Amino acid sequence: MLIQLRPTEFDPYAELQRHQTETPGHAGKYGATCAFVGTMRDFNENETVRRMFLDHYPGMTEKQLEKIAEEARSRWCFLDALIIHRVGEILPDQPIVLVAVWSSHRGAAFDACRYIMEALKSRAPFWKKETLEHGERWVEKNTSGY
Repeated sequence: MLIQLRPTEFDPYAELQRHQTETPGHAGKYGATCAFVGTMRDFNENETVRRMFLDHYPGMTEKQLEKIAEEARSRWCFLDALIIHRVGEILPDQPIVLVAVWSSHRGAAFDACRYIMEALKSRAPFWKKETLEHGERWVEKNTSGY
């Protein structure tokens, strides 16, 4: 499993392809890949958002993401997982997070990917500060996802 925090923009689809082709032992071993890409919106809570600063607790954030991925692995049988998450200054339309899971069958890939993403949103120590048209604010809670 690979878990990375990135201070610069990344292309989630290129990262997905690179991880899939460059990880030894993947070829021919998986029948399903499930990927989630989260992208920054230019709105939140009925206001226009110009940019966001995503802060984290170095070391603790990575450790929490590893714990979440290991929990998923203990619940579903999958070959590999990839988590890449942005930190720092992020602009609307830039990818924030990539979660991907490779497994023999789609059920485990879907379920593990969803579990990792939902746990990440609720338990990983990230803090968001949004720059609005008029001022800034800290985001106090994540959306429900629906």
